[in-house]
Amino acid sequence: QVQLVESGGGLVQTGDSLRLSCTASGRTDKIDAMAWFRQTPENERELVATIARNGISTYYEDFAKGRFTISRDNARNLLDLQMNNIISEDTGVYLCAASTRVVLGLYAAEYNYWGLGTQVTVSS
Repeated sequence: QVQLVESGGGLVQTGDSLRLSCTASGRTDKIDAMAWFRQTPENERELVATIARNGISTYYEDFAKGRFTISRDNARNLLDLQMNNIISEDTGVYLCAASTRVVLGLYAAEYNYWGLGTQVTVSS
């Protein structure tokens, strides 16, 4: 059993920065890969970035490269997403995901625990 709760969303303008956080609880010792996904009114759920348990190996979708940074602190059970140079297309619900299995971490189906999401709204 793992519980994930996101925070940090809000209303921002293009060019702003925002930091999202995800707090994990429960059997956090079982968590392997973690990731941020987002869901927008226009698109289906899509991967933003994923990070391995060691906190070193990461993967970013093209739209996030150079703008977003994913990080984790296993001792504090935290997963963060630093969002810089925000654009209108970043609007959406950002969801924290975790897997307790050994996976590649690039696909939503690989994650067996999810938060409810935090809303990011970008005005231009």
